[in-house]
Amino acid sequence: GAGVAGAKLARFCARENLSGAEFFAGIPGLVGGALAMNAGAFGGETWKHVVSVETIDRHGVIHQRTPQDYRIAYRSVQGPKDEWFVSALLKFDADMNASINIKQLLAKRAETQPTGTANCGSVFRNPENDYAARLIEQCGLKGKRIGGAVVSEKHANFIINDQQATASDIETLIELIQKMVKEQTG
Repeated sequence: GAGVAGAKLARFCARENLSGAEFFAGIPGLVGGALAMNAGAFGGETWKHVVSVETIDRHGVIHQRTPQDYRIAYRSVQGPKDEWFVSALLKFDADMNASINIKQLLAKRAETQPTGTANCGSVFRNPENDYAARLIEQCGLKGKRIGGAVVSEKHANFIINDQQATASDIETLIELIQKMVKEQTG
């Protein structure tokens, strides 16, 4: 179902000796959100594994869809308007080492990203041939704070909630980052 956490999907696949789902362990959120934005991590992307999806429209009608019904790109999914993901059929490969791979990927992520903190995940899409974090850091925004929202010192594409941030704090910080990166780097 679309309401399953990505990490839970990764663990399930590892127990079943299926590989290819390991990257879901690094995605904070649900499978439905991963489908909606073609979430990815560690070189993996959600829609590379989609066989079909089930959606619901605002009239409660269920639709069966295939990847051919969507325009899929980097962190982008465009499909039938006013339909939301209910479930997905995903395909992965048999591999006895899947659980080992998850541990390695999560250890790598912990070295470079602020795991274990309340954060917004990776906030900005990477521009072509560059990295959002590099641009944000180049603008001197690591550690920039608005209220309880702060740009991570560990990875500049993450906004941390120090437990006091409001949605407005986070949104204002995002807008400031966009403005400064645009002004300073184009």
